Amino acid sequence: MPARRVVTSLAVAGILSILGCSDDGLGKRYAVTGKVTYKGQPVKRGSVIFNPEKEEGRGASSDIAEDGTYSLTTQTPGDGAFPGTYKVTIVSKNVDMDKVEAASKKLAEKAGVKATMPDPAMLARQSRVTKSEIPAKYASQDRSGLTREVKAESNTFDFALED
Repeated sequence: MPARRVVTSLAVAGILSILGCSDDGLGKRYAVTGKVTYKGQPVKRGSVIFNPEKEEGRGASSDIAEDGTYSLTTQTPGDGAFPGTYKVTIVSKNVDMDKVEAASKKLAEKAGVKATMPDPAMLARQSRVTKSEIPAKYASQDRSGLTREVKAESNTFDFALED
């Protein structure tokens, strides 16, 4: 009979993991969404990054959609952020992905492999030489002047960026 209990316990554990038991031991996350504008117009690309003020905290980020909206992710897409205070950074650059992909392909061919995705070093290099579409201060958590407190509820934070 004990062997049957072990099998039953394993079956229950397997079903719970398949159903997506969402408690990963880190705590509950809450939805954080909003819109980023610059000079009254939607920021059409980039990232929003929430950096926790406390060292033991965990950050969250999101890509910015073409209409300027975002939805934070900590671990799985759109899962939100943990309650707490965050310093916010926003980055928006129009990186020439054709250039990055061509350079990545050339590098991969030199190495005798097939390029399956852009090379991170090439992407970083192109990002460094690409001009920001918003003031550079927003890319620094110490200079952006943006802080937000995520509460244990659904949160909406719009960012109206200025020069």
